[in-house]
Amino acid sequence: MSETATGKLQQKDFTPEVDELLPQATSLAQAGQLQEALEKLFALEKQARNGSDLKSTTRLVQAIVELEYDARDYVQLNSSINVLSKKHGQLKGAIQAMVELAISWLDDIKERDGTEKWLELIETLRSVTEGKLFLETPRARVTLSLAHHHEALYRNPTPKLLPPRDSLITASDLLSDLQVETYSSMERVEKTKFILEQMRLLLEVAKLKDTESSNTGKEDKNMLNSGEPEWVKLRVQSRKVNEQFLKESENESVKLQFYDMMVQYGLRHHAYLDVAKYYHKVWETPSIKEDVSGKGKTALEHIVYYVALAPHDNEQSDMMHRLFADSALEKLEVQYNLIKSFTTDELMRWPGIVDVFGPFLRKTEVFSNDKHWEDLHTRVIEHNVRVIAKYYTRITLVRLTALLDLTPQQAEETLCRLVVAGTVWARVDRPAGIVNFRNKRSAEDVMNDWSSDMQKLLGLVEKTWMGVNAAQAAQARVNA
Repeated sequence: MSETATGKLQQKDFTPEVDELLPQATSLAQAGQLQEALEKLFALEKQARNGSDLKSTTRLVQAIVELEYDARDYVQLNSSINVLSKKHGQLKGAIQAMVELAISWLDDIKERDGTEKWLELIETLRSVTEGKLFLETPRARVTLSLAHHHEALYRNPTPKLLPPRDSLITASDLLSDLQVETYSSMERVEKTKFILEQMRLLLEVAKLKDTESSNTGKEDKNMLNSGEPEWVKLRVQSRKVNEQFLKESENESVKLQFYDMMVQYGLRHHAYLDVAKYYHKVWETPSIKEDVSGKGKTALEHIVYYVALAPHDNEQSDMMHRLFADSALEKLEVQYNLIKSFTTDELMRWPGIVDVFGPFLRKTEVFSNDKHWEDLHTRVIEHNVRVIAKYYTRITLVRLTALLDLTPQQAEETLCRLVVAGTVWARVDRPAGIVNFRNKRSAEDVMNDWSSDMQKLLGLVEKTWMGVNAAQAAQARVNA
């Protein structure tokens, strides 16, 4: 006696009985006596199952469903799959083999016998695999096929069925219900691709709902009827993808698909720095980087545009300076000069920026968007405020307004926003019309700075004195 995968000891080997019965059952089915053949197979299947003979039980359950499939008796086929999977003491290996065999027929059934028969078998398989850990991967694959079917109904609406939008939402919900990241039986590549499919459908639903919300004039990202819930789910799903795994060369197409969706997520929420990072990941891909005049050039241009659009902070500044130091950027004249302007402590007068960069940038995909062009103007103003704060201790509001090319109200609003954000320190004396960029210092601070300066001065004096002594000693030795 041997032990089966379930841990039960095999009581008897039914191989001889199975070898004898299978040809007989096949002959009976071919002669039109399917029910008689099934009765014989079911009877022996029970004996093999009770005897814990996994190999024989597997052969018998596969023979049962295969005869029904060959006879195109789909009612009996669906019934047998349900019944055999729920039999008392049924062996897991036998159920798994039966389900996998049925899955292999799905494409042929859909093509030959129509969608209705295909859907019936799909629902049967989903019912049989529900709640069974050893069937989690087959269930995920079947559910993916069903989701694609509902997505196809959205792309090609059929009268008398669900409204197109409901079909797309159903497809997304079907996949979102599966937590494939916990499936130990699914290969890593398949698992990643499955998560990307979940993200793709969530993205489709989010964009659809956003469009509907915008068309009704009730656009609000916090409203439940907008696409915001799907955008949140998309972000959650993205965290399940191992980005180290995406760096492997064989996963390049998966990586590009992932970052394309992340770019769309970042743009939806105006997270420009994140978008720049996503494009940087794309640009680092070997095949993209090697295409210096095509996709590589496009990716690098987008990195420049979105890092320039991102609000100033330490991370943004660091990324911009590292990008400026990259030799690859020197080949892009316009983008290089744009980054150079932002990394140089000089004023960027907006009228000049419009004249120099406007004709080119406004034709690009990024800056043809009026919102992005307005945000670039905002970043230029903020850069100018930081430069002014660096070179001026005090400045009149009139002069500040002129340097920023803004109205007095706009200049004050911009300055206040940067002060609140902690980007610059400033205080506005409205009656006097003066902006102070230096905080009043206490006597202790002044003394500390004086002490530090004196220590530096004494250090320089001592270093100079030692140098003079060394020179005199050397001269004395030469004269001697």
